[in-house]
Amino acid sequence: MPSAAAPIISSVQKLVLYETRARYFLVGSNNAETKYRVLKIDRTEPKDLVIIDDRHVYTQQEVRELLGRLDLGNRTKMGQKGSSGLFRAVSAFGVVGFVRFLEGYYIVLITKRRKMADIGGHAIYKVEDTNMIYIPNDSVRVTHPDEARYLRIFQNVDLSSNFYFSYSYDLSHSLQYNLTVLRMPLEMLRSETTQNRQESFDIFEDEGLITQGGSGVFGICSEPYMKYVWNGELLDIIKNTVHRDWLLYIIHGFCGQSKLLIYGRPVYVTLIARRSSKFAGTRFLKRGANCEGDVANEVETEQILCDASVMSFTAGSYSSYVQVRGSVPLYWSQDISTMMPKPPITLDQADPFAHVAALHFDQMFQRFGSPIIILNLVKEREKRKHERILSEELVAAVTYLNQFLPPEHTIVYIPWDMAKYTKSKLCNVLDRLNVIAESVVKKTGFFVNRPDSYCSILRPDEKWNELGGCVIPTGRLQTGILRTNCVDCLDRTNTAQFMVGKCALAYQLYSLGLIDKPNLQFDTDAVRLFEELYEDHGDTLSLQYGGSQLVHRVKTYRKIAPWTQHSKDIMQTLSRYYSNAFSDADRQDSINLFLGVFHPTEGKPHLWELPTDFYLHHKNTMRLLPTRRSYTYWWTPEVIKHLPLPYDEVICAVNLKKLIVKKFHKYEEEIDIHNEFFRPYELSSFDDTFCLAMTSSARDFMPKTVGIDPSPFTVRKPDETGKSVLGNKSNREEAVLQRKTAASAPPPPSEEAVSSSSEDDSGTDREEEGSVSQRSTPVKMTDAGDSAKVTENVVQPVKELYGINLSDGLSEEDFSIYSRTPISAFSQDNIYEVQPPRVDRKSTEIFQAHIQASRGIMQPLGKEDSAMYREYIRNRYL
Repeated sequence: MPSAAAPIISSVQKLVLYETRARYFLVGSNNAETKYRVLKIDRTEPKDLVIIDDRHVYTQQEVRELLGRLDLGNRTKMGQKGSSGLFRAVSAFGVVGFVRFLEGYYIVLITKRRKMADIGGHAIYKVEDTNMIYIPNDSVRVTHPDEARYLRIFQNVDLSSNFYFSYSYDLSHSLQYNLTVLRMPLEMLRSETTQNRQESFDIFEDEGLITQGGSGVFGICSEPYMKYVWNGELLDIIKNTVHRDWLLYIIHGFCGQSKLLIYGRPVYVTLIARRSSKFAGTRFLKRGANCEGDVANEVETEQILCDASVMSFTAGSYSSYVQVRGSVPLYWSQDISTMMPKPPITLDQADPFAHVAALHFDQMFQRFGSPIIILNLVKEREKRKHERILSEELVAAVTYLNQFLPPEHTIVYIPWDMAKYTKSKLCNVLDRLNVIAESVVKKTGFFVNRPDSYCSILRPDEKWNELGGCVIPTGRLQTGILRTNCVDCLDRTNTAQFMVGKCALAYQLYSLGLIDKPNLQFDTDAVRLFEELYEDHGDTLSLQYGGSQLVHRVKTYRKIAPWTQHSKDIMQTLSRYYSNAFSDADRQDSINLFLGVFHPTEGKPHLWELPTDFYLHHKNTMRLLPTRRSYTYWWTPEVIKHLPLPYDEVICAVNLKKLIVKKFHKYEEEIDIHNEFFRPYELSSFDDTFCLAMTSSARDFMPKTVGIDPSPFTVRKPDETGKSVLGNKSNREEAVLQRKTAASAPPPPSEEAVSSSSEDDSGTDREEEGSVSQRSTPVKMTDAGDSAKVTENVVQPVKELYGINLSDGLSEEDFSIYSRTPISAFSQDNIYEVQPPRVDRKSTEIFQAHIQASRGIMQPLGKEDSAMYREYIRNRYL
């Protein structure tokens, strides 16, 4: 039976970049400078990245001889002294990655670092400075006018601000994951094939070394959790080419460490925050969730407690607790164009089956297990319906999802209006939060790598016996997670997380035998130190997402903040508003470019030309992004004949004598662009790529004589005249313009959002009145001299409405145009022949089971389902 494993220490910790006219030579060594590796980077390719890694480990003497030969071979004249053929370009401590815009590749190197924390003898560093070096030689460089602008946008992501890395500790995973994997025997590591944990490998596999007798200390290196890695896209191009020692993964967030002395016994308290790289961005530009279940401002916070008297993972005592913050997992946003301090909240898309919330919670179940506890701190009662919109939708989503989960693994939802309790003089906010924290920690438990102390077994505490989680022979495991959110997930969320962390810290100290009871009181040195850590943690995360430091702190909710704090809060509020209004858009472009969400491509729109990045973060959208370079117009076949372009250069779509044509801006004045007709489809364009997308306006399916309100549910009197407000030219042009802008605008706000923006402080009565007035029958007015008439439409024959009898066949001219301009990508034209979908028996049974579940009738699990679920839980968490 082999012993426990040891983590791999990267052999590339110090780097030197040497330069010749044709190549870069990147020489990396370990910290003791006894082992070296060499990368060869070609500089003769203008746009391709050519890297050669011989995967050989050099000694110091061998590297000196290699560099001497390179210097001698690259001199201009053989045997010439005084002129060097190999130049030392820069010294570094790691490779962030490689990036290309419109010209050649750049290499990004860490040139300055600072040690921030130490966990089990593994150093965690903060990036202090970086250097971007252009790889191709000037003689082969192909210049592009927009390259410099992309470079400035990329460098707006300040890598010297809260980016962290470690050569030997995986910062993307929790301490519980790292230590439980390290304690597994070698046979289990080789046979592990779970879905989300990739197979580990032997450190000596590539070196050709074999451990004697099949036992002893072996090394493992688990794959990082890419959700919290920020340079994964920059390293992706070399991941399969170079040795893994060259790959240095960095995280973004916060890292701080403080030292406690308990009667002379040193204890390190470390706080690590990992910001998600999925759906990342700034405050008002990234709200809610994307189509893959990734939410905005998602941060995983882990507090680690270790006894510093023994700094070893195998012999030391370690404990950790993890909690998460993140935006409400719904499709919602806030429009900042109104220049309001609190823009109205809009639900952008209906999600009756909680699809996006299901994807989000599924990720959490896979990573943390059960139970998932939601602490929702948004306001519950408001005179104007603002934050309450999110609460109602979140409750509906959780209720819907819980009916498909086993009772013991349902999502726990805890709503608490923190702002309301703060305003009350009779309520203590932190006391209430402390009750919630005790309940949460008892359900999830925490991680500790040592069994319960003997004194706790002899004299057990009441609270200790009620503690949840999973108890194993070597200690305890945290199962489940607390997910805290408010609207911004900044001020209220940070205070709530501090109170939960304070409660967990008491249990952690008790488990290590440092205190006699799992309780910690305010105004003690330990809690003050812990509060300062969380204050720095909150300020850092708030600056990254909101543009300013925390506005409300723990002292604010304790109501012991000095009077000078109010002026500071006002300044932070103004700073946050200024950042959101003027600088967030540029920061969002930088994040999109750095994370590889947007890839610059020749001939495609540039990053600054896109009106929105919605389509970059939502991969499943049908409609392609409109550009500012091309225009889409609709004409009749008669207009097409006069186009100054041949048919092969005009993209057309035929439907009932009507053509959809795309032309370029220079022909705009030569054609009557207001000649619009009936069109059931819209041609969306993205430069040279086209697709058919359904239109979003009901007007497109109505006759041209319909008035202002095209709703099919509007009551129309039969005795009214057939005159339409679209009869005159000016109104017709205005309607055409409205239709074009509606195609690219976001969906209209819901009825609740409209009522929330229009109501006043009178309460819910005004809401009801506003909703009734919106549902009333519209009255259409048209000018007729000095008076106004009420006009409506009468039923007219199809011939009068559309100018064609739909029962008649197409003319020869239409058939000739149709044959030259195919409009369908299907093998069979589905406009005239449609077959209903066929549903198999299993799908029908699943649908009937969903219907029964909505009525409260749950189907019992079969034996195979129960066995599969138990096997999944055992393999994943035990």
